[in-house]
Amino acid sequence: MSAILLWTLVAVIATAIIWKGSGLLERSSQRLSAYYRLPEIVQGAIVVAVGSSFPELSTTVISTLVHGEFELGVAAIVGSALFNILVIPGLSGLAAKSPLQANRDLVYKEAQFYMIAVAVLTLTFAFAAIYHPVETSPQGGSIQGEMTRWLALMPVALYGLYLFVQYQDTLDHESDEDVSDIRPGREWGRLALSLVVIVIGVEGLVRAAINFGDIFGTPSFLWGITVVAAGTSIPDAFVSIRAARQGRGVTSIANVLGSNTFDLLVCIPAGVLIAGTAVIDFSLAAPMMAALTFATVLLFLMMRTHMILSRRESVCLLVVYTAFVVWVSLESFGIIDLVPHLPPPGAVSAHATTG
Repeated sequence: MSAILLWTLVAVIATAIIWKGSGLLERSSQRLSAYYRLPEIVQGAIVVAVGSSFPELSTTVISTLVHGEFELGVAAIVGSALFNILVIPGLSGLAAKSPLQANRDLVYKEAQFYMIAVAVLTLTFAFAAIYHPVETSPQGGSIQGEMTRWLALMPVALYGLYLFVQYQDTLDHESDEDVSDIRPGREWGRLALSLVVIVIGVEGLVRAAINFGDIFGTPSFLWGITVVAAGTSIPDAFVSIRAARQGRGVTSIANVLGSNTFDLLVCIPAGVLIAGTAVIDFSLAAPMMAALTFATVLLFLMMRTHMILSRRESVCLLVVYTAFVVWVSLESFGIIDLVPHLPPPGAVSAHATTG
């Protein structure tokens, strides 16, 4: 019991550290965006989104390099993506004084590009299983493959295309905002400090997840996709909810979609690019990506109806996320077994190997 309380306290403190670091990061990112006169959609989808996704990037790198648990990092990012798609728009929609506004850029560019990101990452995992298969024991029966640096470059290249598309939006943008009080050197320094603070918090969350897995006899996958995912998504939640309360629905939703695009196309490949190779359990990855696809399509359809996210739709998103967490928890504790290999038997089965 004392160990549970200890690591619960570590998780809470780590989350608070991430929240503090993310507050610094949010302020510096927004002021730098204003200084460089970036349009609102680009601020939300790239600058603020990448900044608030730094905890997820840190999770993958730390899990892979320090703890040798690539699967934990992937679980945290997929869980974070689900949290972003379902919980953050849901809370933002409830916090907004009026229905959360979307626009055609969000629906037909951001949302659809994010759907492509989900498809490309799933395809990358499939290529790993097809062209670099890893033999498993007959008892396990799971489909595994080795993800190499060359495969990891596929989603990264797609993110490069995403940046190019966003760059086109900045060419015709003109801003009359007063930026005379912004000192870019100070803001860049504050941004660097915030990144260091976030890394410290993420290390605490990852250690808590690993120890929770040991204490309860469950794979760290469960704690990565719930505890770590929610903790690292706090920056996105605060940014989006604050924007929604200020009536900036476009920025609120763009931050969510931009963060998820960065998470899938950059954060997950980052662990492989740094470590060399990593084993992907496709039997586990496929149902998780299917859940993410369902959540993405659900949010897309809700945004497309009258270009708003109503309170009823916001509640629906929160209910779907709750159902997902309950399902994964029941699978992890062996109470139900609707999807084989979810989670993989025993300890974490996908570890990074240097190369």
